Amino acid sequence: MKAVKALPALALALVLVLGGCGGGGDRSGGTAKLTVGSKNFTENILLAHMMATLIEEHLGIKVERKVNLGGSNVAWQALLNNDIQMYIDYTGTIVANYYQEETGTAEETLSRAKELVEQDQLKLLEPWGFNNTYTLAVKQDLADELGLSTYSDLAKVSDRLVIGSEFEFLDRPDGLPGLKKVYGMKFADEKGMDAGLRYPSIEEGKVDVINAFATDGMLVVHQLKILEDDKSFFPPYHGAPLVRMDALERFPELEELLNRLAGKIDDETMQKLNAKVDAEGLKEENVAREFLVEQGLIEG
Repeated sequence: MKAVKALPALALALVLVLGGCGGGGDRSGGTAKLTVGSKNFTENILLAHMMATLIEEHLGIKVERKVNLGGSNVAWQALLNNDIQMYIDYTGTIVANYYQEETGTAEETLSRAKELVEQDQLKLLEPWGFNNTYTLAVKQDLADELGLSTYSDLAKVSDRLVIGSEFEFLDRPDGLPGLKKVYGMKFADEKGMDAGLRYPSIEEGKVDVINAFATDGMLVVHQLKILEDDKSFFPPYHGAPLVRMDALERFPELEELLNRLAGKIDDETMQKLNAKVDAEGLKEENVAREFLVEQGLIEG
């Protein structure tokens, strides 16, 4: 009878021991793990690899890379659900999209983003330097033909044009719905698509206008005309690591490590890094590692 009673106790002890070893706890026993995620576009994937490589090289933590998860809301939910512990997000996206608040200046938006995420037990670390704000772009010959320089110019002829954008831009308050409200745009058609299809679509004449990111290397490759947001509709989108607080508590060195990239990547540098992937066909992981070596943050 004693042996029968002892068995559940032994099983319980094993469960407790094994449970303490899983889920990315501390580094004792070599079981520590973090999961870095990303959204579904080149820049975000590249930056996820940058974070993961930096962590692996300096902290000796096993990092799982869940890149190309989907749009902003998908990555956000993955973070809240602890499917991932960090990814790069953007100040304007946090304030306007996740918390449905008005944005302000770059400094105001950053400050508010940091305050808001704390209520969800998250921490927004220091921005890495670039402002990946939205923009609208057209072919140069169309801009010349219709005299397009600003969003206001575009609004006047929008009923003759087709816009192509990634799906979430069609619904986000800081995307097309807000643009239409502020500028009075009314496009002949609105086509949602994966982010990577925007440039082939405008090149092939399937759409006339696309939304893009200011740091997108393909804008230069395709020689598109970037229109001026003359009413300053789009908020600032400074990129920074968004990390779960429980991960920062488990690994106290993590915050300082990721902040070593604060201010290191300006718009032009980010555009060049993106172009290495989109135009030259290099792998995001290799471009990320090469940049970290160049900055002296890891050894070659």
